[in-house]
Amino acid sequence: MLDERDVIGVIESQRGQTRRASTGRARPRRLAISASYTTMPPKSSSGKEKDIAEEDEVLQAVILADSFNKRFKPLTVGKPRCLLPICNATLLDWTFESLALAGVQEIFVICRSYADQVKAAIRDSKWSKPSTGLKIVPIVTAKETFSPGDAMRDIYTHQIITSDFVLVTGDLVSNVRIDEVVRVHKERRRTNKDAIMTMVVKESGATHRTRSRGESGVYVLDPNTHECLHYEPVVGYPATSRVTIPREILAEHPEVEVRYDFIDCSIDVCSVEVPSLFQDNFDYGDIRRDFVYGVLTSDLLMKSVHCYVVKDGYAARVADTRSYDAVSKDILSRWTFPLVPDDNHPGGHQYEHLRGNKYIAKDNSVSLSRTCKIGNNTLIGSHTTISANASVHASVIGQRCTIGPGAILRDAYIFDDTHVGAGAVVEGSIVGARVTLGDSCRVPRGCLIADGVAIGANAKLRKFERVSKKREARPQAAGDGSDGDDEEDSDSELEEVEANQEDAAQIIGRDSNALVWPHPSPDDDEELDERESFYNQRLMRIGDTASDLELSDGGSTTSASETETESDFSGMHGLSRTSSATSASGPLSSAVDPSAETSAIHTLSSAAAETEFRSEVAQSLERAFAEGHSVDNAAVELKTLRMASNVPLRRVREAVVGAIVDRVPLVPGDAAAQRAEIAKIVRRWGPLVDKIGGVDPVETVEVLQYHCAAAGPRLPLFAQVLAQLYQQDLVEEEDIRAWHASPAARGEGVKPGSALLEGLKKCWAIGAKMIEQFESEEEEESEEESEEESADEKPAREAPAAKPPAKEDESESEEESDEESGSEESEDAPATAKSTAPKAAAVSSSSSQTSKPAQTESEDSETDEGSDEFVSGEEEVSAEAPATPAATVSSAPSAAPAKAAAESSDESEEDE
Repeated sequence: MLDERDVIGVIESQRGQTRRASTGRARPRRLAISASYTTMPPKSSSGKEKDIAEEDEVLQAVILADSFNKRFKPLTVGKPRCLLPICNATLLDWTFESLALAGVQEIFVICRSYADQVKAAIRDSKWSKPSTGLKIVPIVTAKETFSPGDAMRDIYTHQIITSDFVLVTGDLVSNVRIDEVVRVHKERRRTNKDAIMTMVVKESGATHRTRSRGESGVYVLDPNTHECLHYEPVVGYPATSRVTIPREILAEHPEVEVRYDFIDCSIDVCSVEVPSLFQDNFDYGDIRRDFVYGVLTSDLLMKSVHCYVVKDGYAARVADTRSYDAVSKDILSRWTFPLVPDDNHPGGHQYEHLRGNKYIAKDNSVSLSRTCKIGNNTLIGSHTTISANASVHASVIGQRCTIGPGAILRDAYIFDDTHVGAGAVVEGSIVGARVTLGDSCRVPRGCLIADGVAIGANAKLRKFERVSKKREARPQAAGDGSDGDDEEDSDSELEEVEANQEDAAQIIGRDSNALVWPHPSPDDDEELDERESFYNQRLMRIGDTASDLELSDGGSTTSASETETESDFSGMHGLSRTSSATSASGPLSSAVDPSAETSAIHTLSSAAAETEFRSEVAQSLERAFAEGHSVDNAAVELKTLRMASNVPLRRVREAVVGAIVDRVPLVPGDAAAQRAEIAKIVRRWGPLVDKIGGVDPVETVEVLQYHCAAAGPRLPLFAQVLAQLYQQDLVEEEDIRAWHASPAARGEGVKPGSALLEGLKKCWAIGAKMIEQFESEEEEESEEESEEESADEKPAREAPAAKPPAKEDESESEEESDEESGSEESEDAPATAKSTAPKAAAVSSSSSQTSKPAQTESEDSETDEGSDEFVSGEEEVSAEAPATPAATVSSAPSAAPAKAAAESSDESEEDE
């Protein structure tokens, strides 16, 4: 009998003849075949389930231990980058810890350079013990392995991968639950065999310290499936001025997200066929720039790549010295919890966590002078001595180190067995193991000092100096990486360094054993990849602000096949973190005026710069909602966040109004219940809008309008939320009129025909109806006052003497009836139950009949007990025949705007 897997294999071979239009291509044919197998014996079905279960049992991971660049030289002269310590544990141990935390059971470490050292590190690691349940296998690749693509081809040659696997680099620090990403990937693979990779990314602000300024990417995603439709690599310098999106993507997908706010976590979940794709395409070198880009632009492969956007957790790669500094600070600040120095430290050391994120080794071997100063975010390893008057701030000191009297360490990273002389200063630099810094030595920011270097007393290094130890005669060891062009190659480059040491003695002192490496220059860029160019590398080195460079984050533009497309959110003051593009039915314009081009990537970058603030505000409001904080306390926290982030007050107002509206639960088909939910939320949190500072009710209404118009499902809430703001005295009638008359309320400047403009027009029409109700109420009150004045002018003799008391009794009876009716109505519709509002002063018992807008007779027959709830179609009153006043008596004061809001809200629901 033909096995089901053979049938699916036939379908897979046929599928390549048809170009897919979505992630579910060729699905009907496969489902038809699968359905025909429902009559097969249970044995085959159980076998398939067994295969899936076995696939889920063992989660494999592949670590690329080689870095294939020279960003850490000369620290990596003689050792691979993955064995550099960060917070006194090697990067490889941090990677093991991250994978073990995610439930990985089998790890293959792919290494070429210094393979013996990598093997020894694995052998000595705590994760190599059988009791850990983690199997770690080192795989030594060929000498010709010079890129990640070469490593993947070597993986295919070894045939070590048997199922979907996790692909990471050897410099990863993460607490992300990768097992959840694997689960999502496998579920997607069950319905779409062409989904070969899932990339893990994390949202961030443009200035987030773990986000690389030198290399990033623009992701074009399907917002529903998170399929990556297009990927464009971006370098920081030279500045990228344009990102091209293929026209076909916009034609095939009605909505896409253009994301430039992602941190690439360098965590990929790959299918078993990924290594074979590298084998078939020898031009694939880099994972992102070559493989992902090539797969997405190929018309032959017909494969898809997806993104998994991490909402919680921490993940970052130590890809350069700048990220080394950033990740170290994140570890000390406990962003990587539970992977922190005082608990689950990958190096097995024990630290005591003190106030201010100070970490001191627990074995009582640390010697601290009474007059030394230990600042915040500092880690001190065991058997280390800090002498008198020494100052250590925001630094990491390894084991068995000595810090001399009066020495100053600021943002410094000192490896094991290093001696810092008296009065020496180290700032913003990395100092290797077994280094000796002489007395009064000066090491300014950006310096890298390799292992075993001795620098003389009073030496003054220049900024961004690189110093390594002179070579010693030694036999060439196998696998030490001397023949490649990655960062672990040493001898050939050291020969060039040794030939240029004329001025070295003046920098490092006469008694030094060190070599001063020449400073790189733009002239060296001819044979380098643009990521490794001089100016781009400045963005990725420790201590360099690169403030004199014009960067990609400063401004660039997007185009759809040389065509610029305006964002639908152009009128939202940069509120959106993503750029949405919608394919038009007509041809796309090809004429672009360079002087009029808007900087879309700059807009995304600016919005991303506010993302961190908006995220913090959202978390603050969520805590306030969940824990029931007082409005005053919530306002104080928001003011503090605003001052710390230096953002305009409008941004805070946008966040607060948006959070309030988004918190309202939607109740489809039940207008009374919906109004009750809105009233409850606005009464509780509405005052926060004015408490954040700077009362501006007109801006509040405008922000509410744009938020509801942009968030489609929330558009019907605009009318009732505005009515509640009016009822709670947060906006007045004059404020609504002023907003309605403003150009922004009419959507001036918003792209014609966009969904945002349509939503703004609907909100504007709702405001027009409320203003009509205001005017109608004023006219009725004026008529009543005129009637009362004419009644007072009648001779007293025309009125019977006993009439006034009887009328008063009747009036009191009607008032009691009104109160009962009002109480019942307030239970059904709390939105109109504001009996103590200042606006109620204008409503008397004698005019209560006209305080509510008129209803037609048909409306009276379809409502019960004075409820504001109407069925759809009740508002369709002819403009030529306006509704006549009804005899219904309402005790709810100022119900006109609430009634208008209810009608407008119902109409909005019909339109939707």
